[in-house]
Amino acid sequence: MKIEALQSASVQDFVEYCRMHRKEVDDSFLYDEHLKKFEPDSENPTYIATNQQGEIRAAASLIMDEYNRRGKRARFRIFHSEIEDRKLYDQLLESLIKHTSGLDKVFIFIPLANKSLAEMMDKLNFNVERYAFLLVREDLDVSEVRLPEDYRIRNFVPGKDEEIWCKVRNAGFATLKGNETPVTLEMVAKMVSSSDYLDGGMKILFHKEKPVGVVRGAADEYEDAPIMNIGPLAILPEYQGKGLGRQLLRASLQFAKENSYKRIILSVNGENERAQALYVQEGFKQVEGVTCYQFELEK
Repeated sequence: MKIEALQSASVQDFVEYCRMHRKEVDDSFLYDEHLKKFEPDSENPTYIATNQQGEIRAAASLIMDEYNRRGKRARFRIFHSEIEDRKLYDQLLESLIKHTSGLDKVFIFIPLANKSLAEMMDKLNFNVERYAFLLVREDLDVSEVRLPEDYRIRNFVPGKDEEIWCKVRNAGFATLKGNETPVTLEMVAKMVSSSDYLDGGMKILFHKEKPVGVVRGAADEYEDAPIMNIGPLAILPEYQGKGLGRQLLRASLQFAKENSYKRIILSVNGENERAQALYVQEGFKQVEGVTCYQFELEK
């Protein structure tokens, strides 16, 4: 097998490889909307393994954008081989590590159902950082939003509320594994301009005039059908434990129903048992699970 950096001339072959195998791996960044504009560059170092006929038999690609770099990490877009060969995985990993100067780790999500790939991560000296679960809510009745006195929810206003969103989200997620890196004003503005943005889907919870919570509902696809994705849902630490997250969740569920979404999806960290319990109580059911593996880079 020949290991080489992906060149522009082979991008379409790489895209087809990703489409063919995305159901075997975490497909968060393998949707068509991501792949159609993909190009290998300093933020997306990518290597492929080809056979004598020039066909791709394995691929590895990292996401090293500004957000991940600030967290001193990189996320795999794909790390997959049609051949279960540790040496091949080792070679791909070694090729990518050359691009990770200044980072502390690389990480990857592996579906719990893909036991062979999980076993390969163990052999490659990846270790488990955390577990995460995907939950889906079918078209059910939505309970009424009941806010305490002096609380209100209003829609996010683009061009005005980006700073509020950052402060609440970053404080609420400051200790949540995998989400500790703060988001920036530019990132929130990009969310508003993205193709999955839903007008009215981003909401802010206020206590009097103080913003204390945020939630986002975005257009998504699951099992080849439209679905609304909820996330983030964040409450300031000093306001947690008051049932406010439940009310903000219900406001998002009502928005989904008003916009004819019959299914809603979200993800939750395995150690966040309180959030998991809330979602189950509000009608969500677990449909998938993933393991987050990390590989510590040498300093």
